[in-house]
Amino acid sequence: MMLFGRTPVLPTREEALVGRPERAYAVPERHTVLGNPLLGPYPERLEVADFALGCFWGAERKFWQTPGVWTTHVGYQGGFTPNPTYEEACSGLTGHTEGVRVVFDPEVVSYEQLLKLFWESHDPTQGFRQGNDVGTQYRSAIHTHSPAQAAAAESSRAAYQQVLTSSGHGTITTEILPAEDRPFYPAEAYHQQYLDKNPGGYCGIGGTGVSCPIGVARAEG
Repeated sequence: MMLFGRTPVLPTREEALVGRPERAYAVPERHTVLGNPLLGPYPERLEVADFALGCFWGAERKFWQTPGVWTTHVGYQGGFTPNPTYEEACSGLTGHTEGVRVVFDPEVVSYEQLLKLFWESHDPTQGFRQGNDVGTQYRSAIHTHSPAQAAAAESSRAAYQQVLTSSGHGTITTEILPAEDRPFYPAEAYHQQYLDKNPGGYCGIGGTGVSCPIGVARAEG
């Protein structure tokens, strides 16, 4: 968030809010659209992917609308504060992003196709903001769950940077970091599938209009 016109700055671990040992609220059992469990257990064939691309209300809808996605939920990830609240995340003092956890069937939708959706659904060059949403929690990030995911994410970032540069856009600021040691803390109940419960609600998600050149081979295969 912008405080008295200052540019948002990530807190250090020492500066971050202390948080709490357990979640301070309940999370719904099932997805309101897909009907599957939010927090598991998940069938063994499924994989998990974590993305942050601005306000998580609109970001989550992008993924739950994708065939092959089994469930989604929103939360806080990439910072220091354990079990934060929404208000704490919005303070800029947790270091967390507003993230989406995507549980998907790789036989139906590939991780590369999810990456393509991720890149094209926001502007990854904006740093600590996404459109009119300003704050460290709105930064772009990918938290990977395997070496294969990390390699695919890095490759996709390089490929998208080339086409963005050719189109006159700036440098991608997206973080690509392992999900290990970066827990995903599910958000409060009213944030889960927010735009299903509030169809006319705010959605700050918007892309650059530049197509990302990845996932084509798998999509055509």
